[in-house]
Amino acid sequence: MDPLRVGLTGGIGSGKSTVAKVLADCGAAVIDSDAISRLVTSPGGTAIELIAKQFGPQFITPEGAVDRDAMRQLVFANAGAKKQLESIVHPLVGEEAARQAASAESSCIVFDVPLLVESGRWRQRVDQVLVVDCNEATQISRVMARNGWTRKAVESVMAGQASRNQRLAAADICIYNDAPMSLAVLTGTVRQLAQRFGL
Repeated sequence: MDPLRVGLTGGIGSGKSTVAKVLADCGAAVIDSDAISRLVTSPGGTAIELIAKQFGPQFITPEGAVDRDAMRQLVFANAGAKKQLESIVHPLVGEEAARQAASAESSCIVFDVPLLVESGRWRQRVDQVLVVDCNEATQISRVMARNGWTRKAVESVMAGQASRNQRLAAADICIYNDAPMSLAVLTGTVRQLAQRFGL
């Protein structure tokens, strides 16, 4: 029997990574697209040569990785550059995610994809979309506390992501993780969901 394929997404600061960890603890095979993205843009990564060719060597560090700060500034200011970067990185992430999924040994494979709704490619690759949701004020306060970012920096990241309504419209299942939900309550909710997933 084929494993259940779940696409997990949520805005920055929603608690998506916590949900992914609990599902992994319950036995799901979690494939982290952010981790794969970091891998392909690290020294020796499959995206490096293509990025250097597209954007120039000034976006590659002396160690041979993508200069994340320089690239972040460029793509936030330039939608065209963002699309170009995504056209390089996303297919490589998709290939590696498919490879990891093919070798996974679990009845449930969870694809942790922050930009699942935005990409337009993931919906047909998964059986169900699980969205971790909270209100925008909670997102901002969590990320400011966690990352030490300014409100403006958090808001600029959020502006580049799907809106809360767009994510909710794409959801088959939604976990509402807003204050004052405790970690214990969130964990219990996810464990119940894991049982529904056959874990």
